[in-house]
Amino acid sequence: MSAHHDHRQPASEEVIYSTHSSHCGGACLLKVHVKDGVVARIETDDGADPQFRACVRGRAYRQRMYAPDRLLHPLKRVGQRGEGRFTRISWEEALDTLARELNRVRETYGPAAILFKWSGGDTSVLHNAMCHYKVLNMIGGCSDVWGTFSFDGGLFAELATYGTVDTGNTRDDLLNSRLIIMWGWNPSVTIQNTNTAWYLAQAGEAGIRIVSVDPRYTESNATFSQQWIPIVPGTDAAMLIAMAYVIIKENLQDQAFLDTYTVGLNHFKHYVLGLEDGVAKTPAWAEAITGVPAATIAAFAREYATATPAALIAGIAPGRTAYGEQYHRAAMVLAAMTGNVGVHGGSSGGRSWPTAGPTAYFSLGRGPKSPRNPVEADAPPRRNALPAFGVAMRRGQVNTAKMSDAILRGRAGGYPADYKLLYLVDTDYPNQYLDVNKAVRALKSLEFVVVFEQFTTPGARFADLVLPTCNSLEKNDIALDGATGFYGYMNKAAEPPGEARSHLQIGMDLAAKLGVADYSEHTEDGWLREIVKGSRDIADYDVFKKDGIHKLRMAEPFVAFKAQIEDPQNNPFPTPSGKIEIYSQRLADMDDPRIPPIPRYIETWESRRDPLAARYPLQLVTTHIMRRAHSQYDNLPWLRELQTQAVSVNSADAQARGINDGDMVRVFNDRGRMVIPARVTERIMPGVVDIPQGAWYDPDENGVDRGGCCNVLTRDEHSPGGAFCSNTTLVQVERI
Repeated sequence: MSAHHDHRQPASEEVIYSTHSSHCGGACLLKVHVKDGVVARIETDDGADPQFRACVRGRAYRQRMYAPDRLLHPLKRVGQRGEGRFTRISWEEALDTLARELNRVRETYGPAAILFKWSGGDTSVLHNAMCHYKVLNMIGGCSDVWGTFSFDGGLFAELATYGTVDTGNTRDDLLNSRLIIMWGWNPSVTIQNTNTAWYLAQAGEAGIRIVSVDPRYTESNATFSQQWIPIVPGTDAAMLIAMAYVIIKENLQDQAFLDTYTVGLNHFKHYVLGLEDGVAKTPAWAEAITGVPAATIAAFAREYATATPAALIAGIAPGRTAYGEQYHRAAMVLAAMTGNVGVHGGSSGGRSWPTAGPTAYFSLGRGPKSPRNPVEADAPPRRNALPAFGVAMRRGQVNTAKMSDAILRGRAGGYPADYKLLYLVDTDYPNQYLDVNKAVRALKSLEFVVVFEQFTTPGARFADLVLPTCNSLEKNDIALDGATGFYGYMNKAAEPPGEARSHLQIGMDLAAKLGVADYSEHTEDGWLREIVKGSRDIADYDVFKKDGIHKLRMAEPFVAFKAQIEDPQNNPFPTPSGKIEIYSQRLADMDDPRIPPIPRYIETWESRRDPLAARYPLQLVTTHIMRRAHSQYDNLPWLRELQTQAVSVNSADAQARGINDGDMVRVFNDRGRMVIPARVTERIMPGVVDIPQGAWYDPDENGVDRGGCCNVLTRDEHSPGGAFCSNTTLVQVERI
């Protein structure tokens, strides 16, 4: 149904309803007050429940629009790469330069020498990086990368276990649970779909027990949970497997469910019980690895197995570790063992946010479609790749984590091409990429770098050409989100400042410069009407545009795999066996001990038992912070006032180093160094430190980062299934 709002406003002021979606874990409704063409203030949803209300980032969006450091014009580098010295040029010169460089590199080295990388940015349906990708593919293609920053270990595990990445329930289904487990999950900060916290609050009021497993005592833990179980980073699979041991030994599994809907339990049991390797995966075994007392593990296993239905919400942070796929696989197997898959109040143990795919509740037409990339189309199959996952992140042959290494070493290092031109859209390279200092060396080695941005970010400082783009209130678009689902219309509220352009407009302009015909068959409005026409829910495009939101109303909460559980004969799981695969023959056929066919605990590199820990004894986690969406918003004064970028250190670790709260400290390892304030706290377990990700890299004359960019410390390696290992790092902390 359509939302209904009071559209009355003072005669001198117009209220425009729009959607905010900045890759922040959610999307929300904004009531944008515009006076004389300028956004004067922003309110949020006050309509019918559920209200999709904005967090601090959405409420501060006006300051982002009119920030004094906003990019207003195309810029050309005049200093050394990385100095951040530019001169203003026209769009005509900028597009001529970019077209000339694309043609030069393509003709000299071949199209594979053009490396294309994008990320979420202001996430939306129309104005995104695909507008650029289409142009590149129409002139011969480019090299692409595979792997997401957020969830590639989980995506791999979902495909192996369930055969699909559509594995989540809507959040209102949490109210049907008897137990909710927040495993590495902090939705008070990361949102994880707008209104998630609202449903958790209702669950608490209804007396539903909530438990948090996390190295940190998070905001969500403090607000919602009744129990905190601290755990050593990178060891989550060991605890889950030990819980499986208790469930098996005490015969607490849902055997009828396992017999009907799964394959491979006996393989898993042989490993868990120690029949395979002589090591029973008992709670005592897991205590030595995880730091969680054996009695706590055993009691928690019994509670999860008997408090059905129970929702094990497997957050994505524990999967951003070396062998993070095993954590996700173990969570899914535990959900199946307890019969919590496909039932109200349960959880598949898969994706930690509601399904947003066509099999669930979103249905839209297609936007601009890119032709196949000629460079990647004929590439050999990537080793260890699973089929049936068609989104863009898995096209290329080089993983995101190895992009810097690939640029530096090229064919001589075993990569598919020698890369000469880097084309960056809505992504902050090097800031958000592993091993920033290596990425800086890679940037300096390239012949040409073009960046499409709204600010002179750390990545933009290394560009030869910086082209200004619109933000989400300066163009029309569509977004999808919501704990119970909504379509959001991103109404244009004001003209972009200076000469900023939308991605679609840039794509059209660049295509014309390159002599590409038939790039776009529609205008912006035409595309959006075509997209909405494909919806089974939105009856009137103009009403949808006016309201800015279309809230989906379902008779009951959406539950992933409900059809498979209720009618397995007519609705098999989309796996080779048609069942939940505790044992995956596809993984067995890979013959890679790092990707076993059943979930196993595999110790991470740079664990606390690594010999390297003698020099760097603290494990670093790189969490999210309320005032940023990745590296977005880090430059906004309103939000910087809320939280200081600091390294969180347990009081015992701080005392051993003579560190007091607020002291400036040095955090370092072999890859990099930074100077940052210390936050001494009991809200992080001993042996672990936290530097929130997304702070802007700001090196001094000695290369020491003063901005608090955690990735000067991380290692540019990915897990074999693709997990981005931003939480597998050893460091030392010293008082200055």
